[in-house]
Amino acid sequence: MPQTRLTIDTHGPGLTEFTGRAGEFVRGCGTDEGLLTVFVRHTSCSLLIQENADPDVRRDLDAFFARLVPPADQPGMDWIVHTTEGPDDMPAHIKSALTATSLSVPVAGGRMLLGTWQGLYLFEHRRRPHRREIVLHLSP
Repeated sequence: MPQTRLTIDTHGPGLTEFTGRAGEFVRGCGTDEGLLTVFVRHTSCSLLIQENADPDVRRDLDAFFARLVPPADQPGMDWIVHTTEGPDDMPAHIKSALTATSLSVPVAGGRMLLGTWQGLYLFEHRRRPHRREIVLHLSP
């Protein structure tokens, strides 16, 4: 069963699309049908299948999650205990818990069966840049 790891460099909070890289992996496997499992090896970022046509969708998602779980140094967030790694760390863990750290995508005809406007995204929840690792595993 083919497997690979992708490294994605982030530049702070936001969505980074990696649909093309995942598609290249699937095509290179030579498997006609199967299931692609996508897994991120971190606890302060997450994965999303989301619209990839209008960048306003990504901006609105960023704004929503920033309002939903603001950094620990913001008013009203003094209940957060875990602040050793900075005021954005525990909120990043919460955002990760609310989204997903793994995804499953069906494969047919040697390609991912994503919808017309769907893309695969790493959702960075930390303020500073990070190097993130994603595991892709294709099961026949």
